[in-house]
Amino acid sequence: MKITFSLILFAVISFSAPAQNINVQLKKELDSIYVLDQKYRELMSIAQQPKKADSLSKIYNVPKENLSNRLWTFQSDVDESNMKRIEAIVKQYGYPGESIVGSPANEAVFYVIQHSEKIDQYLPLVEKAAQEKQLPFKLYAMMQDRSLMQNEKEQIYGTQASGFSAVNKETKKAEWTWIIWPIIDPENVNKRRKEAGFEQTVEENAKRLGVTYRILTIDEVNKMKVR
Repeated sequence: MKITFSLILFAVISFSAPAQNINVQLKKELDSIYVLDQKYRELMSIAQQPKKADSLSKIYNVPKENLSNRLWTFQSDVDESNMKRIEAIVKQYGYPGESIVGSPANEAVFYVIQHSEKIDQYLPLVEKAAQEKQLPFKLYAMMQDRSLMQNEKEQIYGTQASGFSAVNKETKKAEWTWIIWPIIDPENVNKRRKEAGFEQTVEENAKRLGVTYRILTIDEVNKMKVR
C-alpha cells in the first residue's frame, strides 16, 4: 500500500508541476493581446463578402467603399498599442514561450511583432525561442521570410505574398497583382517547408492566400511593377 500510495503521489506531483510554472496573469494578457491583433484583420476579411460588408458599414457608420480603410485605421491603432506592451513584456520576461504561458498564448508575441515594423530588431529573439522549442519553428520561418521580403531578398519557405500595381499584358492597363514573393532554390521549397513543420505545399499555401503560384525572380518582379 505504501508503494502504491507513493507512486500515485509522485504521478500527481509530476502531472501538476508544469501547470505551476505557468504565469496565469501573463497568459491571460497575451490571450487578450492576440484577440486584439486579429480583431479588425478578421473583420477586413469578412468585409470582402458583399452582404456582410453592408452590415459592417452600418455598424461602423461608414460608406462601404471606405469600410476597409476605416477598419485598417482601427487595427493600426491597436497594433501600435499592442507593440508598446509587447516590448515591455519582452524586456521583463524575454520571449514568453510555451513553458511560461502555455500554448497558444506563446504565439501572441510573434504575431504582434510580425505585424510591426520591428521584425528585424526582434527576429533573433524569435529564432532563439523557436530553437528552444518555446515557439513552433514554422512561425519563425514565416517571420524570416517576411524579413527577407521586406529587404527585397529571396524568401526561403514561400510563406509570403506581395501585392503591387503591374501592367496587364492583355489589357495593357495597370492593375493590382498578387504574387508569392520570389523564393531561393524554388525546386526544393516544399522539402524545406516540410522540415520546418508546414503541412501545405507552397502551391497549396498560395491557393489558400488566393494567389496563383508561379516561379519568379526578384528582377522579374521589379520589371513587373509600375513605378
